[in-house]
Amino acid sequence: MLSSLESSRTPMAPVSLIQAKQDRTRDVLAVAAIAAAGTAAWVAGRAQRAEQRHPPLGRFVHVDGVALHYIERGQGTPVVLLHGNVVMLQDFIAGGLFDTLAERYRVIAFDRPGFGYSARPRDRLWTPDAQADLLLHAFTRLGIERPIVVGHSWATLVAIALGMRAAARRLVLISGYYFPTLRADAALVAPVALPIIGDVLRYTVSAVIARLSLRRTVATMFAPEPVPTDYLSLLHRELLLRPSQMRADAEEGALLVPAAARFRDRYSDLDVPVAIIAGEADRIVDPQTHSARLHRALPGSTSRVVPGAGHMLHHTHAAEVVAAIGETREAASVSAVAVAPS
Repeated sequence: MLSSLESSRTPMAPVSLIQAKQDRTRDVLAVAAIAAAGTAAWVAGRAQRAEQRHPPLGRFVHVDGVALHYIERGQGTPVVLLHGNVVMLQDFIAGGLFDTLAERYRVIAFDRPGFGYSARPRDRLWTPDAQADLLLHAFTRLGIERPIVVGHSWATLVAIALGMRAAARRLVLISGYYFPTLRADAALVAPVALPIIGDVLRYTVSAVIARLSLRRTVATMFAPEPVPTDYLSLLHRELLLRPSQMRADAEEGALLVPAAARFRDRYSDLDVPVAIIAGEADRIVDPQTHSARLHRALPGSTSRVVPGAGHMLHHTHAAEVVAAIGETREAASVSAVAVAPS
């Protein structure tokens, strides 16, 4: 009788083990969900506090259903400043370039869509062409006629798109990426740019990773030169880490290579003076692969590769940028021969 009872219980053991595993899995998922919800609330709270402590510096122009944040100062020939990825318009204030130029020009710095306090609706893909169209309409609303357009890093492609629309009298391109190459970082950020999945990541895992890696990212941007001691405080670190800005960062990282591929065969359409500036030791974008090659594709351009400089030339070698902005068409034709890279 005892043996028969034991045999009847034996098949129940695997069922109990399966149930125990299911219970543990459910418990782990419940803990993970609670942790994710807590992290998301923490991230949202920090973003809200950052915006309360650091409200918009300038004004807004509403065009094509988008609120664009900008600051403006000075008089004279208009100069438009377009920042790169990761940062916002305060990048030009932190290095002093905005104030320096405002002494001689009418200077307008924009937060590009999704950065700083500018909106980035999901009703379109924010390619360089889409951003150029938006800015062109903003120029009309603000009375900006054929400005000198200064673009840094990712925004050099936006500046080029404006040049192709005959919307600029001169382009100054700093540390730009102009030709498609293999970039691992584009693949890494792609999930963060996706709807739903990316939304979850930006409020949880990616939010934590971004906070842990921000200083290293900024150090790489400035390398081999040091990061200014007050740089992140002037840009308000937590504004850079908001989920809305992280979405813009990720989308532009994913768009970088296809955007350069689209422009690769269109550079000859540029009929505007172009000054190309790059740092010889840039660790973000190789100057020979991009700046030197673009100079060869644009025979009328000027080119300056600054020895020992990194990606953030408008901070570390602002005089080079100011000089490039002030060049005339005739000066550009002459100096192109003098500074052409070998």
